Amino acid sequence: MPGRISRGAIVTVVAAGALWLSTPSVSGQAPTYKAPRTADGRPNLNGIWQAVNEASWDIEPHAAAMGPVPSLGAAGAIPPGLGIVEGGRIPYLPAAAEQKRKNFENRLALDPEIKCYLPGTPRAMYMPYPFQIIQTPKYIMMIFTFARAVRTIYMDDHTEAPADSWMGWSNGRWEGETLVVDTSGFNGMTWFDRAGNFHSEALRVTERFTASSPDHLLYEATIEDPKTFSRPWKITMPLYRRLERNAQLLEFRCVEFAEDIIYGHLKKQP
Repeated sequence: MPGRISRGAIVTVVAAGALWLSTPSVSGQAPTYKAPRTADGRPNLNGIWQAVNEASWDIEPHAAAMGPVPSLGAAGAIPPGLGIVEGGRIPYLPAAAEQKRKNFENRLALDPEIKCYLPGTPRAMYMPYPFQIIQTPKYIMMIFTFARAVRTIYMDDHTEAPADSWMGWSNGRWEGETLVVDTSGFNGMTWFDRAGNFHSEALRVTERFTASSPDHLLYEATIEDPKTFSRPWKITMPLYRRLERNAQLLEFRCVEFAEDIIYGHLKKQP
């Protein structure tokens, strides 16, 4: 009927109006947040933090899908996600794109997470488990729930990686309110997610941690790997402080649940 407004149009208009009302004008924007200081005058990032998104399944935008174990039904399904890759897609080189496809098809056998291997950087930052930042003037430690992984960020003794490793070698510096971390020296055996997105040993990750409120960090990471990608690309997401009164990291000795997968072929057969 002419002049009749659909329910969808009403919802769109209401949502747009709410967004307009909630968006501050440029002239009325609040001043940039400045984090509390540590004893040496640096932004205090200490605390237990966690990502709240679907990047652990796939860092690119993705629809809901059946999981790799159909018998688990909805419990093993892949939830939809908006992704954390700026621009949406990872710029793979042709051969690497084909390898990513093979990784996905064989993820139950190839995904390092299934065997409780160390998750690597940046994957450790957005797995669905909390991690803790412990900050000192010379070192910043990041301790992760999964696989008891640990990162040491060297703030004043910057050197190249003495050997390749799962988590890489991290050197850090401060740029005003932002902690900047350059990490290289990877063994090329980690993935970015459960979807088979991967890298080579030439990976270099430049991370930026900026407190945007007392309980939020803006996390950005620029990914470079000329053996795998046609250009550098970037991921962005918030990290949230765990606010429970007794917030703490608990042990997740996942290797105990992966022993049969890792060592089952060595069992003596009856």
